[in-house]
Amino acid sequence: MITESVIRNLADECLLESTSYLLDLKIKAGNVIQVTIDSDTLVGINDCVKLSRYIESHLDRETEDFELQVSSAGIDAPLRLPRQYRKNVGRELAVELEDDKLTGVLTEATDEYIIILPAAGKSKKLPIPEPRTIKYTEIKKAKIIIKF
Repeated sequence: MITESVIRNLADECLLESTSYLLDLKIKAGNVIQVTIDSDTLVGINDCVKLSRYIESHLDRETEDFELQVSSAGIDAPLRLPRQYRKNVGRELAVELEDDKLTGVLTEATDEYIIILPAAGKSKKLPIPEPRTIKYTEIKKAKIIIKF
């Protein structure tokens, strides 16, 4: 049986010397293996191909058939790991909390929290917003605001 721990170990071995890292792993019915990676820089198609070939070369289709899908986290995918937040310092985020929503510029990201400078209101009478510290445990969802 193909297990998550086997795939996780193979992915970690392959990505050890790169800026890429395993973001998500799912094994669905019928041995459909879905691997999602991200990087401290950019994830290219060659990164996905390299990981796919590495995993496939260490599994035996004769013993157990499988379907392997390796992809990068999409530009619109929610941020999940502190490493992803650190990569996006300086960008605008939309953050959904348990009881609040805010948008603003991500100014800092540590292993425990982020600091967001909320977007200023349109009215000149509103005070300038103060930076807000948010623990990762408080974040329900956070996404980069994409501007063209």
